[in-house]
Amino acid sequence: MDAVNQSRVTEFVFLGLTDNWVLEIIFFMGFSVTYVLTLLGNILIVVTIAFTSRLHTPMYFFLSNLSFIDICHSSVTVPKMLEGFLLARKTISFDNCIAQLFFLHLFACAEIFLLTIMAYDRYVAICTPLHYSTVMNMRVCVQLVFALWLGATIHSLVQTFLTIRLPYCGPNIIDSYFCDVPPVIKLACTDTYLTGILIVSNSGTISLTCFLALVASYSVILVSLRKQSAEGRRKALSTCSAHFMVVSLFFGPCIFIYTRPDTSYSVDKVVSVFYTVVTPLLNPLIYTLRNEEVKNAMKQLKQQQVIFLNSYT
Repeated sequence: MDAVNQSRVTEFVFLGLTDNWVLEIIFFMGFSVTYVLTLLGNILIVVTIAFTSRLHTPMYFFLSNLSFIDICHSSVTVPKMLEGFLLARKTISFDNCIAQLFFLHLFACAEIFLLTIMAYDRYVAICTPLHYSTVMNMRVCVQLVFALWLGATIHSLVQTFLTIRLPYCGPNIIDSYFCDVPPVIKLACTDTYLTGILIVSNSGTISLTCFLALVASYSVILVSLRKQSAEGRRKALSTCSAHFMVVSLFFGPCIFIYTRPDTSYSVDKVVSVFYTVVTPLLNPLIYTLRNEEVKNAMKQLKQQQVIFLNSYT
């Protein structure tokens, strides 16, 4: 706490993605559209699942949670990034930087745990279908979601503590468009090698371990599909391929950034765009465009809305 109280840094300055004003305008327009589509797409999925009784199953319960996390995850970094495109000097207060860092890791870790749980859900559904309703009942699903939020909160608190315990008394320029642990602790007025190792041990281990667990679960699923009928294999592969696509898009950048103690921040901030901006948009596209149940449910909700509006006109 003394290190924090003695800190002379009251704000940080972002370098952003580029210093070219033409590119900044182009990025602002492109990422603004992306962010709006992300919000609309994920909100539509949450609403569709909430108001369609036949979608009240474990798989869609987890999918609605994924959409909620994507809304939160993108909202932590994208609005500040868009603001930065319009400003010559991109700043953030020390307290807001720490808050952004905390929520970034909270939602990112929650998504990592949720994607792992979703893989387990598919494993139980495909490999032990007769026991699925018992193993993955809604009570278990709620407990798993509670556990993932608890684990994500603990992880985020650890990352935040590792950051604020360091003294910040000089440099305040962050070569990124948002606050994250690696570029922030680089500005500390002390040796951060041990802290960097602890960060890799925390974030890197979580990302890599969950990814290996996902690969193992899908390997078992692929082996078990040989015993399924052709139609069963088609449905299973359709669901699992969509999930694995999302996993690759999200885990790839996370593993790239958080498993290396010495990083190149100019490269990392470009890679970060994929899991903070692009992936939250692709999730609803991947799951809805490839899922007939969700698309049919959306059509029915639209028809019901039209009927409801016509009845009052």
